[in-house]
Amino acid sequence: MAVNEETQFRERKARLREAALSRRDQLDPVERIEMSLGACDHCDAWLDFQPGAIVSGFFPIRSEIDLRPLMDRLRARGARLCLPAVLDRQTIVFRELLREAALVKTGFGTVGPGADAAILDPDILLMPLAAFDASGNRIGYGAGHYDRAIARLLAAGRSPRLVGMAFSVQEVDSVPCQSHDVALHAVVTEKGVRPFSN
Repeated sequence: MAVNEETQFRERKARLREAALSRRDQLDPVERIEMSLGACDHCDAWLDFQPGAIVSGFFPIRSEIDLRPLMDRLRARGARLCLPAVLDRQTIVFRELLREAALVKTGFGTVGPGADAAILDPDILLMPLAAFDASGNRIGYGAGHYDRAIARLLAAGRSPRLVGMAFSVQEVDSVPCQSHDVALHAVVTEKGVRPFSN
């Protein structure tokens, strides 16, 4: 991709990201709670896994969807939970989330288990996102942390299920993507589960 094309590509993604996040920010806080609970219900009813499966979730920052009720249910169903921790500008790892573990700042405005927690390779990634489209393409927050983590898991021979968690207002007509971009297997919103044939 030529330099000018790359610039246009990044600018288009940035515009879509900004617009989708603005719509998310404008949701009424009480409505956001209700929508989060609805999405958690949909995901819990749909998500199938064997006890002991490693599931990465996230704690909400800013106006993100809140998965904490879902994560509690998945733990009760036998999932082994973990949360992302930002090590540096390039890398996130997934630290095991245990009930008794103290939470610390883990970068990018997030909190999670400290450096003494076990690092796990997730079987299922419940992923935050800025925007998504009807083909399962996603726009993150621009740092590329999840893209690199997914590439690392794939290179290690793992095939994690990628599930985007968002509000329906974050959907856009089309996400620009490149050949190395990995599409989601499903998106879950307050309106239900949308699986993709990726």
